[in-house]
Amino acid sequence: MNGFSLLKPYFREHKALILIGLASLIVVDVLQLLIPRVIKSAVDDITAFRIEPGALVIYALYIVGIALGMGLFRYLWRRCLLGTSRRVEEGLRNRLHSHIQSLSAPYFDRTETGDLMAHATNDIQQVRQATGMGLVALNDAVFLGLATAGFMAWISPRLTLLVLLPMPGIVLGTLFFTRRLHSRYQEVQRSFSGLTEVVRERFAGMRIVKAYNLEEAEAARVDRASSDYFQRNMHLVRTTGLFFPMMLFFTNLSLAVVLYAGGRQTITGTITAGDFVAFVNYLGLLTWPMMAMGWVINLIQRGRASLDRIGSILATPRDIRNPEKPRPLPEGPLSLAFDSVSFAYPGAQEQALNQVSFSLGPGRSLGLVGPPGGGKSTLLNLLPRLYDPDSGAVRLHGVDAREADLGQLRRLITGVPQDPFLFSGTIRENITFGQEEVSEEHLEQAVRKAQLWDTVHSLRDGLDSLVGERGVILSGGQKQRVALARAFLRGGSVLLLDDPVSQLDSQTGSAVLEALWREAAERTTVIVSHRLAAVRSADHILVLDNGAVAEEGTHDQLLRMEGYYSRTWQLQQLEEEIHAL
Repeated sequence: MNGFSLLKPYFREHKALILIGLASLIVVDVLQLLIPRVIKSAVDDITAFRIEPGALVIYALYIVGIALGMGLFRYLWRRCLLGTSRRVEEGLRNRLHSHIQSLSAPYFDRTETGDLMAHATNDIQQVRQATGMGLVALNDAVFLGLATAGFMAWISPRLTLLVLLPMPGIVLGTLFFTRRLHSRYQEVQRSFSGLTEVVRERFAGMRIVKAYNLEEAEAARVDRASSDYFQRNMHLVRTTGLFFPMMLFFTNLSLAVVLYAGGRQTITGTITAGDFVAFVNYLGLLTWPMMAMGWVINLIQRGRASLDRIGSILATPRDIRNPEKPRPLPEGPLSLAFDSVSFAYPGAQEQALNQVSFSLGPGRSLGLVGPPGGGKSTLLNLLPRLYDPDSGAVRLHGVDAREADLGQLRRLITGVPQDPFLFSGTIRENITFGQEEVSEEHLEQAVRKAQLWDTVHSLRDGLDSLVGERGVILSGGQKQRVALARAFLRGGSVLLLDDPVSQLDSQTGSAVLEALWREAAERTTVIVSHRLAAVRSADHILVLDNGAVAEEGTHDQLLRMEGYYSRTWQLQQLEEEIHAL
C-alpha cells in the first residue's frame, strides 16, 4: 500500500487548514526576508552619516512590526499545520486499530503484541512528524531557499553565483544518503517492535519472574533487546552523523566565500556596506533551508519507513470475511450441526479436527470431553467463526456459518473461554462489557447465578472494585465467575462454555452448573469440561480424541460402552469419595 495513498484522504479532508497554514508560513518567510532590507537601509544611512536619531527609532519600529507579524502568522501556521498532523495521527491510529480488530484469529497467532503496539505508537508518531514539521521544512527548503537566493541575486548576481557553487555537493550528498537512511530507519523500527514485546512480556509476567527468582535472567534478556535497539540506532547515527556535518561544511564554505569575495566588492565600492551586511544576513537565512533540506529528508525517510510498516498491516487481508449477501439467522435457540468438519491450525502438521460430524437441535445441550489436545476448544472456536474449517461445514439452523452475517452470528453467541480475560477496570465494567444500559436487578441476578455475590460484597467497593491488569486482584476462580456472570447477563441464542468450572471448588461449581442447566432450555448450549459431572446432564455428549469423535451418546449410554468416558467417570468418582473421607 503506497504511503501517499494512506495520507491522501486526510490531506483532502483538511486541505483548507493546510492551505491556510502554508500561506501563513510563506508570509512568515517573506517577513523574514524584509528584515535584512531594513538593516541594509539603516547601515547605509549610518555609514553615510545622513541619519537622525529619530530615523533609527523608525527602523527599529519596522523590525518590531515585522516581528509582531511573524509571531501572529507563525501561530497560525503552527495551529493549522501541526494541528493537521495531529488529526492525521488520530485518524491513522483509529484506522489501524479498526483494521486490526477486523483481522481474524490466525493473524494474532503469528503476530506479536509488542509489534502491534510499536505500530500504533512509535510508527504513527513518525508519520505525524513527517506530515507536520516535515511539511514545514519542505516549504522552507523550497520557498525560503529560492526566495533568499533571489534577494541575494538582487544585491549581487556574481556573489550569489559564487555562494551557490557548493550547493551541488549538498544535492549529491543527499542522494547518496537517502537510500541508506530509509533502510536504517526500517531496521530501527523493527528493533523497537522487538524491544516493546520483550518489555511488555516481562511486565505482564512479573509475578512469575519473581516466583521463579529469574529477575537477573529476564533483565539480561531485556538488556539484549535494548542493546540490539541501541546498536541499530548507532548504525543510523553513523549515517546521519555524516549527513548533517556535510551540510554544515558546505554552508560554512559559502560563508567563507561571502567574507572574501563580498568583502572585496564592498572595499571596491561594487556593493555598499549595507548590501554586504544584508547579504550576510540572507546567507544566514539560507542556512536554514539548506539544513531544512537535510531535516526534511530525515523526517520523510522516518515517516516513509513507518508508513511502509503501517501499510503492510492495512494491506493484510481478512481471513474471515462477511459474505456479500448474508443469510439471516432467527432469534432464539438455534440448531447446530458439524458436517464432516476438518481443521488444522496454520503451520501445524496434524489436524486439530478430523471429519467431525454431529447435529444438535435448538434448545438442546452438547457436552464435549476427552483428553487434552483432543480438539474441544477448537470446535468451540469454529462456531463464532474465529476460524473457518478447512473442509466440511458448520451450520447454525441449517445456515452455513460462512454464509451468515458475521455481526449477527457473534451477537447470537455468548462464550466463556477457558482462560477468562478481564480488563483493568471495575468488576461492574467487566460484567457489563459491551452493554451500556443494564438494570441493577439484572446485574444482581447474573452475579448471584455465577456465585459471585458474596465475593463482591466482601470487597470494600463492591461491584465498583478495581480488578487491576487482567484481573490481578482476583483469584483464578473469581475471574472465572466474573466471566460467567458476563455470560449470564448477556444471554444469547447459543452459549459456549470452555471448562467453565475448572477453577472452582466442587460445591461452588455445582451451584454454578445448576444455574447453567436451569437456563439451558432457553438457549442451545455447548459445554467443554474435564470434570465429567459438569456434562452428565447434557442431552448429547461427544468424546474427542486426536481431533476425531471417539465416542458419543448420553451419559448412561457412554457408561455402558466402557470406553474413555466410562473409565474417566469411575476414576473421578473414586477421587471424590477419597476427598470426602
